[in-house]
Amino acid sequence: MADITLDRLAKVYPGGVRALNDLGLTVKDGEFFALLGPSGCGKSTLLRTIAGLEAASGGTIRIGDRDVTALQPGERDIAMVFQDYALFPHMTVNENIAYPLKIKKVGKAERARKAQETAEELGLGHLAERRPGQLSGGQQQRAALARAMACHPKVFLFDEPLSNLDARMRLEARTFLKKLQRELGVTTVFVTHDQAEALAMADRIAVMEGGELRQVGTPTEVFRRPASTFVASFIGSTPMNLLDGETTGDATVRVCGAELPVPEEAASSVEDGEKVVYGIRPEYLRWTDEPAPGALEGTVSVVENLGSAQLVTLECEGGTSVQVVVDEDHEPVIGGQGHALPRADRALLYRDGNLVTAG
Repeated sequence: MADITLDRLAKVYPGGVRALNDLGLTVKDGEFFALLGPSGCGKSTLLRTIAGLEAASGGTIRIGDRDVTALQPGERDIAMVFQDYALFPHMTVNENIAYPLKIKKVGKAERARKAQETAEELGLGHLAERRPGQLSGGQQQRAALARAMACHPKVFLFDEPLSNLDARMRLEARTFLKKLQRELGVTTVFVTHDQAEALAMADRIAVMEGGELRQVGTPTEVFRRPASTFVASFIGSTPMNLLDGETTGDATVRVCGAELPVPEEAASSVEDGEKVVYGIRPEYLRWTDEPAPGALEGTVSVVENLGSAQLVTLECEGGTSVQVVVDEDHEPVIGGQGHALPRADRALLYRDGNLVTAG
């Protein structure tokens, strides 16, 4: 087993800067786990602490049945792929791949065989004698992956390995990386600030802020039911609409001049007259040209082309902006009136920044 267990893990830098605050987390054996959050939230520090490149200030790290908290990086049976790939420029592809095996004192013939086999598996066989400067960004990435794979680690740690690639190559690389991880079955922790990458690739996601875990769950759970307004505003290619509202006496919430039903799961947990935040994703709003009961009404201020759809911004009562994903069959006109009807089963209610649930 190669699950990763963190128990009250802390990292405090000189001066009292607390980068990790008593984290508790288990990454399951064979899982593709993403650490997601804005710059400075502690995700790279967490990855480096698991790797042993940063010393923990408190708590424990276990990989499988071993406590590795005090072990050196080379003793933890992990492999790490960095953002800049960290390939040795004076070595060939095969020499780069074989280097970790050399450190482990694997025989020359055996490490040459394993390096060549791994290069072939990742489509690098014809590039084996080239140096990193002669490779494209995607080829360098695969060489870094091959180097990590060659020593058959228990855990892969990836620190934003796709961020140096262009948009098209990133799409190809993430598909390749996901397929490769599935085939190898190696426990993988992947750091990214790109929520689209995390949603597309991970089995589970941890959203971090200020050195703490704000939510851990599957991509579907985190996307559909963000635990806080922070997570809601961070997850999704278009952020969730978070609209100030007030509950009324007839199981509705008044939002931007419209009376909307209180989400079913929150109905038993709110009282009349409460100040709340009504959350609804732009994808879960249905565009109507004509007024409709329970629809948000406003003036079209911005139309952004998304290809097969459009992202429309409505300026509603009180100057509140509401974004709606509108299919290509509609052509909202800037300055015109529009109406957005929320899907009741996809609406959420937040109080004091946290999701309101039954009980």
